[in-house]
Amino acid sequence: MAALEKATGDVVLKFEPFVLHVLCQELQDAQLLHSVAIDSGFRNSGITVGRGGKIMMAVRSTHCLEVPLSHKGKLMVSEEYIEFLIHVANRKMEENT
Repeated sequence: MAALEKATGDVVLKFEPFVLHVLCQELQDAQLLHSVAIDSGFRNSGITVGRGGKIMMAVRSTHCLEVPLSHKGKLMVSEEYIEFLIHVANRKMEENT
């Protein structure tokens, strides 16, 4: 809260979830890993095939959180709401594990 009170610009609380990139030898390996990731709840996962034929599987979740807290130095939310957001972000961090 002390840092927020001193802020003169915009402040955003941002949580970004776990991301795992796996280089796969074969497309079918990437497809199998993709199926496992989706079935495990990582719904934002995907496969990318580069120009050189490099096959990359990205395991990603949808547990993002991005909330503005202040604008031009003015706090836009209550301290109680910030405490709630911290609780939500910590819970999302536990889900990453």
